[in-house]
Amino acid sequence: MSRMPRRTAAVTALALAGLLATAAPAATAPTTARTAPAATAAAPDIPLANVKAHLTQLQSIAGANGGNRAHGRPGYKASIDYVKAKLDAAGFTTSVQQFTSNGATGYNLIADWPGGDANQVLMAGAHLDSVSSGPGINDNGSGSAGVLETALAVSRAGLKPAKHLRFAWWGAEELGLVGSKYYVANLPTTERSKLSGYMNFDMIGSPNPGYFVYDDDPVIEKTFKDYFAGIGVATEIETEGDGRSDHASFKNVGIPVGGLFTGASRTKTAAQAQKWGGTAGQAFDRCYHSSCDTTANISDTALDRNSDALAHAVWTLSAGTTEPPTGDTYENTADVTIPDNGTAATSSVTVSGRTGNAPSALKVGVDIVHTWRGDLVVDLVAPDGTAYRLKNSSGNDSADNVRETYTVDASSEPANGTWRLRVQDVAQYDTGYISGFSLTF
Repeated sequence: MSRMPRRTAAVTALALAGLLATAAPAATAPTTARTAPAATAAAPDIPLANVKAHLTQLQSIAGANGGNRAHGRPGYKASIDYVKAKLDAAGFTTSVQQFTSNGATGYNLIADWPGGDANQVLMAGAHLDSVSSGPGINDNGSGSAGVLETALAVSRAGLKPAKHLRFAWWGAEELGLVGSKYYVANLPTTERSKLSGYMNFDMIGSPNPGYFVYDDDPVIEKTFKDYFAGIGVATEIETEGDGRSDHASFKNVGIPVGGLFTGASRTKTAAQAQKWGGTAGQAFDRCYHSSCDTTANISDTALDRNSDALAHAVWTLSAGTTEPPTGDTYENTADVTIPDNGTAATSSVTVSGRTGNAPSALKVGVDIVHTWRGDLVVDLVAPDGTAYRLKNSSGNDSADNVRETYTVDASSEPANGTWRLRVQDVAQYDTGYISGFSLTF
């Protein structure tokens, strides 16, 4: 899609707004250190690259184990081991539940995030098994990866939810929801009563996607619908797979359920193609339960949107707050003009009086005012000159401004010294400036 109409409008708008942008105060603000306040409860953006990296790993696991990750096959157990290792390293309490189906041992993986009200448990889950005919990357590597990356985001944020958070990956779903039925059947009645809701994510990256929301618990349903309405994406009620995925195991015993789905073998209508794009008259997923359900069988846009919606629901429905940083924040609030398609601009903060290296989860606060954020490449530069990429440029990223908090593993860098935020505009027409830059130790 051409960017010229957007840029023409931007130039017109700048004729009116440019005085404000160009007249941004140039006075330097000193680097200051202050005790960081508690952060607000807002779901982070789930990095698409991280979710896709999990899919690549699941594809590799299938490739090394007969081409699938089906129940009773070595590829499924290897998938469980991969997810469990990620969660263990992130601070979750994990348990593997064994069951038997079709003469083979199956596994459910349960991961609990410490804290929250144990009498109010919010669950999010996905089935991890594939059919025997393929690697199952959309069905259901996509849901499994989205749930995994959301759980890891909970850890990165140090989330302190009001409700207790539990994540799950089910086995033998393809054989009739066997794993989730086993979990629910073996959950004591008193524990069932503590489940405030279960959210299911089965196929959230279909290559010809629709945006379907489960029509079950009204609170969960509204949470998802409101999120998609907020990003301008219409939704429909999910009907194709209703009762055919793991939420049914919970719904059948009276637990509130909800979830997301992007379509399977059913054909996309002309009206749906007009609403969502894609190809009318073609299945939402032409590779459903087939050998071609590989990493090539994914819509990045759908996977990204649904992963973000998943995180939004977890944050919203658990009523969480992020943990206040335990250290100090060093910041520079001086405005620095970013040359249009020119040399890089920098904002600096000087850290002193600390001992040892920077943390493995250094928080980098970025506030950039710009009329086309896709033009920008953003790096954190350590005192020794090592650069940590925070954001790449993208011709498809047409939004304004960059207001994000990034997490960087800077544990190999001494804490003290001058740290720089480096921002380069790599395309013409749009302009802006660095409004603020902070580091929280």
